[in-house]
Amino acid sequence: MATNYEKIIDENLKGLFSQPPPDLDRSLGAKKRGESLTFHAFGQECCIDHEKVTLSGCQSVDPKGLIISLYAIHANLEQIQVEPFRAFKDLPGSMPYQGAFSANSERVLVPYIPLITEKKQHIKEVFDGEDGISGDVSFILYPLPKIALCYIFYLADEEFPASAVTLFSANALSFMPLDGLADVAEYTSKEIIHLASE
Repeated sequence: MATNYEKIIDENLKGLFSQPPPDLDRSLGAKKRGESLTFHAFGQECCIDHEKVTLSGCQSVDPKGLIISLYAIHANLEQIQVEPFRAFKDLPGSMPYQGAFSANSERVLVPYIPLITEKKQHIKEVFDGEDGISGDVSFILYPLPKIALCYIFYLADEEFPASAVTLFSANALSFMPLDGLADVAEYTSKEIIHLASE
């Protein structure tokens, strides 16, 4: 029996591919492969078509698959604008969700900051990332081709505890609704923890 995630993914993909917009591949930052489109998502090879989302060759019927299908139906030809980065709290309508965002996308990383520091290069490679902008440790990751996240980590010292900050590329809302962006950050943070803990 199909899960709720699977049903929504199916609806999103069927709606998208029934009348695909012109240049869908360019809108997604994807490559055409027959009837499918491939791109990098959450550090894995992603493939979408009218039936399914796959990550590393396996069908994704979980929150990541849903996020990718949301990204697909919001695809457009606007180019990613990475800077200036924006905090979640500065995005319109984010006020009711700030506590959950901070817990799921930032504070969850704090216990892993020493491991993240050690595995920084590996994490960047998996996410096609680059060096960040400030903090004790920082990097910019691309969980989806047109959405960048900047992670900034501060190590504990005599005055302040360790902390983590997650920022979004300037026009991230052009490619994903607000709740979807929060999920992108949450699942990217989970993948960072996974990679740091390997």
